[in-house]
Amino acid sequence: MSDRYGDVPDGGRLVAIVGGLGVYPMARLPLPARRILAYLALRVRPVLRSVASAELWPDVPDGTARANLRRALWQLPRGWVEPVGDELVLAARSDLDRARRAAARAIAGEALTLEEIELLSNDILPGWHEEWVLPEYEAFHLLRVQALEAACRTMAMSGNHALATQAGAAAIAAEPLRESAAEALIDAHLAQRNRYEAVLCFRLLAQRLDRELGVTPDPALRERVIGNGLPLQH
Repeated sequence: MSDRYGDVPDGGRLVAIVGGLGVYPMARLPLPARRILAYLALRVRPVLRSVASAELWPDVPDGTARANLRRALWQLPRGWVEPVGDELVLAARSDLDRARRAAARAIAGEALTLEEIELLSNDILPGWHEEWVLPEYEAFHLLRVQALEAACRTMAMSGNHALATQAGAAAIAAEPLRESAAEALIDAHLAQRNRYEAVLCFRLLAQRLDRELGVTPDPALRERVIGNGLPLQH
């Protein structure tokens, strides 16, 4: 089984939404059924049928939305979604839970594994632009960037330079203009005595800030690089 699905036990079910939608065990599902699984995996908690139908089909009358929901649920294999009263419950694990736990640990000052860094290097449901996705997408995007940056600092301080630079690079890939992430990665490079990589990181940040915002990097970061005797110009 792919690492993307984590430690799902034999016979278990998982809906993966970090990095794109996937289900395990793998199944060919029509789009409405896939949307239901993605929606419930994103919501984590049980959802009222009326809320689910209104959010999944906001541009149709209520009766049509409820009929669409019933049809989508009928298209799912038995056992994936369980009705509890008037609520719908996803009867599967979600990799979003695992990603959030990893992010919380990183922000609390704990180290991450390479697998966790790779998991946090992805957004949830990329390419999905529906209204029920976007707020959760933005919230998780910020959370994962903060977590990767924190992990970079934690692991650089503990001497785990390889994973520190992986986390820092992932944070910058997600937010190329984030100066605090560039600072964390520069510090990780300097701790490993990779001066070329530190200067390259600073130069790329300076170019991006100038091109996108017309500003220069924070003077404190510039002084940190210069303070290590590193030239900033080619």
